[in-house]
Amino acid sequence: MNATLTDFDTHLDEGRPGPEPTRLRRVAAYYGPVLALYGTLKLIGFSVFLLLLHSAGDFRDKHHRFGGGAHPWDVLATWDGWWYRQVAEHGYDPALVPVPDATGLITLEGNSAAFFPLYPALMRLVSETTGLGSYGAGLLVSVVASFAAALGIYLIAEWLGGRRAGLAAAGLWAVWPGSGVEWAVYSDSLYVALAAWACHAMMRRAWITAGLLTFLAGLNRPTAGALIVALAVAVLFALRDHRREEGVVRPLLALAVAPLGLVGYLLWVGHEMGDYGGYFKLQDDAWAHTFDYGEQTFDVLTSVPVGHFDYLFAFPFADVIAVGTVLLAFTMLGLLVRHRPPAVLVVYTVLTMALILGSQQIFANVSRYLLPAFPLYLPLAFALRRLSPAMMCWPLGIAAVASGSYAGYVLFELGVP
Repeated sequence: MNATLTDFDTHLDEGRPGPEPTRLRRVAAYYGPVLALYGTLKLIGFSVFLLLLHSAGDFRDKHHRFGGGAHPWDVLATWDGWWYRQVAEHGYDPALVPVPDATGLITLEGNSAAFFPLYPALMRLVSETTGLGSYGAGLLVSVVASFAAALGIYLIAEWLGGRRAGLAAAGLWAVWPGSGVEWAVYSDSLYVALAAWACHAMMRRAWITAGLLTFLAGLNRPTAGALIVALAVAVLFALRDHRREEGVVRPLLALAVAPLGLVGYLLWVGHEMGDYGGYFKLQDDAWAHTFDYGEQTFDVLTSVPVGHFDYLFAFPFADVIAVGTVLLAFTMLGLLVRHRPPAVLVVYTVLTMALILGSQQIFANVSRYLLPAFPLYLPLAFALRRLSPAMMCWPLGIAAVASGSYAGYVLFELGVP
């Protein structure tokens, strides 16, 4: 078995003379390279993204809510970022407000209740404790969470494929399609951090930790439903393979706690709106985001290859990237199953993809929405582990440069993230 949180000390101390280093130094020595690799790759892509924004200059002519601003970095808090700042600064006022005389897809006014509370709550907490504004606080939360996500992804890949696979997986998190939102005022990094650590806890059978992390994920994104089902599958397997020393109380307690965040928020929104289906009505009638069993996805996948862009919410250049992302996802899913990873990873990944691809939405967002399906990184990480760490940096570095465009600029400026 590869090194884990409990046995990495042995690997670090082999052949090392001198006094016993402190635990903190051992942790830094072992995990420092993981965080350094992710941070370096992410900084490269982030810098290219800002450079492209500056050189194109199109953001200057756009509204400050919709991909515009006075400076390139202002773009990082537009679109959903604007809504998260509103929640952090002013809280919620859930309501279903009709658009006067509306006859099309959008019949309700947008409302901040569509945006789950954990991320803006952390923004407000950081803002009040540091003095940063909502922009700086949101960016700080996202950046810190992105490093936590990199470490969680590393631990899962290392568990299954060794240290080099873990390093590669952490690097892929920095350059994957959609990764441009990792360092922005968006909740994606926080959700992936919670999901990765929750999956790791399930694999370790740390049930209470898994249940609490899944509970928090449910307060952050509605797609946490995939994580809840994955935990249920893990608990069922644990009960089937009942271990006397493990008992049944902790797995069942975790399963009971896990859905409370997601269900609790949906019920609260429904109560405040006077309609317990209010959240879904808001998504459907204010954002035209509804589960259509893949009808729109099929429409896009059959239109883009022949150069037709007459489907709903077409953004041609961004949609080409999104179609490529979907094809990449299905390719990696087949390879992932072939590697026979723990069932929780397969269940979580399949359900995440089903929830995303089965929904009517702005298709250009797909690369971002599929970002939480991090187990898809594993087959490529297993292939990259054959390279030395130095050689591994070559393809990842090139991808980091390119990611400033396909994962950042295309998402924010040529589509709608």
